[in-house]
Amino acid sequence: MAKEDPYKVLDVSQGSSADEIKKAFRKKAMQYHPDRNQGDSSAEQKFKEVNEAYDILKDDQKRAAYDQFGHAAFDGNNNAASGFSAGGFADIFDEMFGDFTGRGRTNSGSAQGSDLRYNLEISLDDAHVGLETRIRVPTSVICESCNGSGAKKGTQPITCGTCQGRGKVRVNQGFFTIERTCPNCNGAGRIIESPCEVCGGTGAVRKEKTLEVTIPAGVEDGMRIRLSGEGEAGTRGAPAGDLYIFISVGLHPLFSREDSDIFCTVPIPMTTAALGGTVEVPSIDGSRAKVTIPLGAQSGHRMRLRGKGMNGLHGKSRGNMYIELQVETPVNLSKEQKQKLEEFRATLKNGGKVTGKSTSPESEGFFTKAKEFWNDLTD
Repeated sequence: MAKEDPYKVLDVSQGSSADEIKKAFRKKAMQYHPDRNQGDSSAEQKFKEVNEAYDILKDDQKRAAYDQFGHAAFDGNNNAASGFSAGGFADIFDEMFGDFTGRGRTNSGSAQGSDLRYNLEISLDDAHVGLETRIRVPTSVICESCNGSGAKKGTQPITCGTCQGRGKVRVNQGFFTIERTCPNCNGAGRIIESPCEVCGGTGAVRKEKTLEVTIPAGVEDGMRIRLSGEGEAGTRGAPAGDLYIFISVGLHPLFSREDSDIFCTVPIPMTTAALGGTVEVPSIDGSRAKVTIPLGAQSGHRMRLRGKGMNGLHGKSRGNMYIELQVETPVNLSKEQKQKLEEFRATLKNGGKVTGKSTSPESEGFFTKAKEFWNDLTD
């Protein structure tokens, strides 16, 4: 059977760069890798063709020879005669694929456990003072019956006779020597003749685990806490993965937060805003603070209470609390109250400049500018 054009095998053009060829090779190798297509002979053949194509195109001299003579450039040559070796593919695939879960394998072929994620929502009050809580995590743990070995109690796994415990075998394909996962032990290097009846030979069982978790004071929304070794158990005695707790801080009815600072909108009566006075406001630690409202305060006026914000994370200084005033217009007035306000409004005619100063400088300034704007349009 005539060999395929390596450019067609990798779906690249003759003018493709080395990086483009490498990228195409990775994509094809991932697609047809035997570990992802177990029992598929056509995928295995494609995988070999991809390896052969890449071995030609990744080498500038071999690529030039192929461009000039085609596959005839390599007829009658073996690895030693042609001055190159196809070994090293195993290192490439170990780097690229691992065991397809983002985890590598140990020397015995056992896979390290997967990491787990747990979403934990806490209140802003808990984020301020810190929290100790229990969480229940569905995971896999080491099988107590076989102590993680995967073998039935009283028995032990035996060394694989095909790979002699290496977990990998070498296959000669023309002038290539390709190292691949042992098909007999699936890379474990050992054979379990009598699998554990509890875990079925995996060395791990599903179980819900209860953990004590400490949330530090000052933690912020979106932060994560790593618990090493609390993820899923590895297969056949391999190390466990990690557990990552993602923190979500819920909304508070009074406060909002930005970094270590706390913000609170405080409504005040119109009379207090006009005449000044004091109001009592809460802080995140549950204490109370008296705040002096200046004479003629406006909505949006901001005041700072130093050191009344969130506790700092990892011992950092405490943030500040910012109060934003919101002047409240009175509603549901009685007839008498309305009459009093009408009398008051009458005193404000012509800007109310009884003392020579306007009582409503903001509104007066706005309408003065509006009048100038209209005049400009008619000129």
